[in-house]
Amino acid sequence: MKSIQADFQRDPQEIKVKAGAEQEDWIQVCRRFNDDVERVCDINDLGEYTGLYQCFDELNKGVFYLVEENKALFRMKRRHFLDNIGIKK
Repeated sequence: MKSIQADFQRDPQEIKVKAGAEQEDWIQVCRRFNDDVERVCDINDLGEYTGLYQCFDELNKGVFYLVEENKALFRMKRRHFLDNIGIKK
């Protein structure tokens, strides 16, 4: 899954790729932020990227990433959800 760092402005809503940002593997980004990520919104007009996520560091400072969502991402989310509620597969 591809991801790239983004600049996000809430009002008026504006999303764009951060200047100088390079494409990264989304799973590695999640690990770097200890899986402290949340989905912000859908994206329709930025190529292959379909979702905007916010990742939080140790100081709870948010960093935004555009993510190309696919079936592997949804399987990974489900696995983590089941692990969190005590159901291991």
